[in-house]
Amino acid sequence: MQISLPIARPPWTKLGRKLESMCRKALYEFELLDGVDHLAIALSGGKDSLTLLFLLKAILGRGFEKIPLTAIHVGGEFSCGAGVHTSFLQGICDELEVEFVECTSKQKLETLHCYSCSRERRKLIFDAALERGIKTVAFGHHRDDSIQTLLMNLLHKAEFAANLPKVPMFAYGVTIIRPLLYIEERAIKEFANSHGFARILCQCPVGGHSMRKKTEELICDIEELFPNTRENLAQASLRYGSKKAIEHNDR
Repeated sequence: MQISLPIARPPWTKLGRKLESMCRKALYEFELLDGVDHLAIALSGGKDSLTLLFLLKAILGRGFEKIPLTAIHVGGEFSCGAGVHTSFLQGICDELEVEFVECTSKQKLETLHCYSCSRERRKLIFDAALERGIKTVAFGHHRDDSIQTLLMNLLHKAEFAANLPKVPMFAYGVTIIRPLLYIEERAIKEFANSHGFARILCQCPVGGHSMRKKTEELICDIEELFPNTRENLAQASLRYGSKKAIEHNDR
């Protein structure tokens, strides 16, 4: 019996059109695809990275150059992400005619830590991209990821640094882009629900108690007093982003 894969593609609903428009806005305003001839996507298999995959597949070739896409997935016993079987993601990529590449994390439960895991995953993705001559990697970080990062950097290190739209990672020889930076997480959740891939959740035993999760709880508390907290933080992060923030992200 063949399993039906949750593929999101045009024609969109009203929500899908909104998300595509916001993704296009980021790609255009921040010149994210300028000089790019092949694009990699960091595909965890969660709602954010799958939404990014579906939107980019729909956009490229329609108002932007039809750039080849390669999806890079990091699996392993304890790897941050959705914990889905690689055959599931392979099937989605095959249906979309997107190259699929799998890397394996060496993280173990006894040494599992968000920071070290993130650095290892990032290096695996960058190395896999460079092996294929790809120098630009798209990540599925959305607006709420960015403001969480902003608050963590501000309160922990006195640095005003969020997730910038485009970051040259000079130490690795690649550039990170974030086409979902204008999109709020709740819209991605709704989009994922409507297309049947919202059931995919992070399986990391550490991530559920991370500082990022606690920062999200703090933002929810602040919203009780200041309802426009998320929008204002998002605007401030883009308006006042600095070279220092770029240098910090490249460490």
